[in-house]
Amino acid sequence: MILCLTLLAVTATAHAHFLLNLNVRILHVEHLVDGLQVFLRTPMPYLVADRVGSVGSNGLPQPAPYTTNAIEDGKLVHYLDFDQLRRNPEGLGSFAGDGFQFVVDGELLEAKVEQVRVYRVGTQPDFATLDEARTAFTAGPTLPETTSPLYVGDAVVDVVLSYRVGASIPNYAISSILDPGLPGQENTANLILDYGSGGTKVFRARGLLAEPIIISRSTFSAVITFIKEGIRHILEGLDHVLFVLCLVLGAVQLKSLIWRVTGFTIGHSITLTVGFFGFVPSGAWFVPTVEAAIALSIIYAAAIAVMPDKGATTNERNMFMVTSAIGLLHGLGFSFVLHKILQVTSPDIWQSLLAFNVGVEIGQLAIILATWPVFRFIQRLSANAWRLGRIGIATVCIAVAALWTGQRFISVIGTL
Repeated sequence: MILCLTLLAVTATAHAHFLLNLNVRILHVEHLVDGLQVFLRTPMPYLVADRVGSVGSNGLPQPAPYTTNAIEDGKLVHYLDFDQLRRNPEGLGSFAGDGFQFVVDGELLEAKVEQVRVYRVGTQPDFATLDEARTAFTAGPTLPETTSPLYVGDAVVDVVLSYRVGASIPNYAISSILDPGLPGQENTANLILDYGSGGTKVFRARGLLAEPIIISRSTFSAVITFIKEGIRHILEGLDHVLFVLCLVLGAVQLKSLIWRVTGFTIGHSITLTVGFFGFVPSGAWFVPTVEAAIALSIIYAAAIAVMPDKGATTNERNMFMVTSAIGLLHGLGFSFVLHKILQVTSPDIWQSLLAFNVGVEIGQLAIILATWPVFRFIQRLSANAWRLGRIGIATVCIAVAALWTGQRFISVIGTL
C-alpha cells in the first residue's frame, strides 16, 4: 500500500524528474537559395519531458518516447532508450522539427529531419560556429559509444532540419511550442545565429520561445536582444541591485554619485570582458569565492552609506578607486552569466559583448533614476526621516548580504 502511494505521488509530477542539467539551446540558421538549413543543439528533456504517458499496470507512467522509467531512492527517473533510438533516430529529430516553428509571411514552414546525433553531456563536440556545427554531423558516432545507462537529463541532441521552399528567405519568425514543464525552464538560454548575406547576426532570447522572435538581417535587431539580456540580468540580479542601491544611498551629492557610479562602471566593464574570455582562475572555488566577495561588497557599501556625513566628506577620488575595485568583482559575476549563453568563438563576439554591457549600464541607470530622486526628496523633506530611512535601508541590505556571505562561503569550503 505504501509503495502504491509512493508511486502515485511520483507519477503526479512525472516530468519534474527529468533533470535539466543544461538549459542552453543553440540554433545555427543557414540561408540557402531555396530555403533554410538549421543546425540545432538542445538538451533532450526539452523534446520528451511532456510526452510521458498514462499510468500502466506496473504503477508507473508509460515512458516518454526514447526513454525508459525506473524507481531510484523512491523517485521516478528516466533513462535514454538506446534500442528505440537506434531503430528510428529521425523520430526524435521530428520532435524538434515539430516543436520549433519557422514562419515566413504568416506561413508555417514544414521541417525535414536530415540528421540526428545524441551525446552524453560533456562529450558533445564544439557547436559555437556554423563550421563547428557542420563538423559535429560529419565526425563521431550517431549515438554515445557506451551503452551504460544514461539519464535523459544527461543527454544532448543535435538535429539538422531543412526548410525547402524554392526561394531564399530573408526574414522569418521563430518560436517553439515545446513546454516540457521543467523547473527553471523560464531561464532557458536560446542563442540563434543567422547566416545570410552581409554576415552573421547573433540573437539572444530567454525562456521557451513561446512568443515568436523576428529574425532579420538587421544588425540593430540582433544587438537589441543582447542589450535586453544585459538589462534583465542586472535588474534580476538582486546582489547587483542592492549594491547600486547602497551606492546611491551613500552619495549625498550628485558629484559624489557620479564618481562612485563611474568607478563601478569602469571596473565591471573590464572584468566582464576579462572573465568572459577566460583570463581568470579555472578552479571550482573561484566562482563561489567571487560571489561571496560580491555579498561582502554590499555590506561595505551599506556601512559606508550610514556613516555620519561619510558621503559628503569622503574624498570622491578615493571612492572612485574603491568602487572601481568593487566593480571588478561584479564584472566577473556578469561574465559568469554571459559565458553560459555565448561562447568565445561565436561570430560577432565583440558586438554581442558590447551590447550586453550596454544593457547592464542601462539597467544600472534605471536603478539610479528610480532611487536618487526619492532619496533626495526625503532628505530635503526631513533630515530625521532621511537619517532613519537611510539606516533602515542599509540595515536590510546588510542583513541580506550577510546571509548570502555565509551561504556562499559554505559553497567555497565545499569546493576545497
